[in-house]
Parts: sequence; C-alpha cells; structure tokens
Amino acid sequence: MSKRLSKSVLFFVVLLVAVAAIPAFAGPVPSKTAVNQSLESRDADLQVVRDVASNEDIKAVLTANGFTQAEVDQKLAQMSSQDLRQLASNLEQLQPAGLTRQEWIWIGIGALAALILVIALGD
Repeated sequence: MSKRLSKSVLFFVVLLVAVAAIPAFAGPVPSKTAVNQSLESRDADLQVVRDVASNEDIKAVLTANGFTQAEVDQKLAQMSSQDLRQLASNLEQLQPAGLTRQEWIWIGIGALAALILVIALGD
C-alpha cells in the first residue's frame, strides 16, 4: 500500500513540476517610441497598414466579422501616431489565431513526459 502511495505522490510531484516548467505564453510588449513623428512618417505607416488590411485574405476575415473597408480605414485613421507606428513596424510579428509552434513543442514535451511517467509508474 505504501509503495503505491509513494508512486502516486511521485507522479503528482513530477506532474506538478512539468506543468510549472511550461513557460507563460505572454510576450513582452514594446514601449511606444514614436514621439514627435512627422506627418510624412505617419502617412507612410498608415499606407503600410492599409496595404496589409487590403490583402484579400485579411479582407475576407474582416468582412466575415462584420467590418467594411470604410470602417477599417476609419479606425486606422483614428489610431494615435504611436500606435500606428508600432503596428506598422510589427506587422510581420502578428500571428493568426491558434497555438504557435513553440506552444505545440511544449505541449508535445509535456505529453511525452506524461507518457514516460505512466509507463514507468505502471510497473
């Protein structure tokens, strides 16, 4: 009985350590550094973001969610220069919904660790 209890406690501790080892999925947010941005720079940033928003795939998703091109343009025009600069400079870092590759790797490692534990403790 005590051997079975010690295996259960060991399993729980290893599982707890494995879950605690998974990093948080939030990332750092860069500070707003676009102070004293010129109008030409703002217009260039606005054009970059509008070009991306006019992509057919993105347009289809926006339309499916009830946004017209006019509404998107209006929201972009209302953005502060700092936010617009940040968005334009970080467009390549935006990811579609779903898990990232790194998150899938951590899930795989956790599943493999759990499988090893189940096999090891099953004896």
